[in-house]
Amino acid sequence: MTVDAIVGSFPLLVAFALLVAGVVGSILPAVPGAPLSVAGVLVFWWVTDDLGPFLLVALVAVGVLALAVDWFGGAAAAKASGTSTLVSAVAGVVGLVGMVLGGPLGLIVGIAGTVFVATYAEEGETGKSLRRALYTTAGVLASAVVQGLLTASILLTVLFVYLL
Repeated sequence: MTVDAIVGSFPLLVAFALLVAGVVGSILPAVPGAPLSVAGVLVFWWVTDDLGPFLLVALVAVGVLALAVDWFGGAAAAKASGTSTLVSAVAGVVGLVGMVLGGPLGLIVGIAGTVFVATYAEEGETGKSLRRALYTTAGVLASAVVQGLLTASILLTVLFVYLL
């Protein structure tokens, strides 16, 4: 392989690296998976011009949807469980601190523990507090799964177009 071939393929490698990082980042907390996927799509389009306008817009729209799930999925689950907006916000901050200190486990324990303690302090009912904590935590985890599926679909679509 010549130097020109290696240099010429570098932007394509960057595109696929961004797409893979997007899938990984959509599952790992605090890594912007959806924006990385969209960046990978845009780099791939810029390098190859193989996507066409409809597919380009569709893939970017899926990336925006994944970003919306990232931003609002956990909060929507918390709201659906009956958790107050204040408790959700505090749980988000505690979860973020927990993630910094203890990784993904710290995030989960921080969110679940905060929702449980705050709900118990407000309501005084163990069952309701536990249920809200579990629903909120499940919503956060489910949003990560949905983000992973959305960003993986972006990666697989671009890979399919490339191999076609």
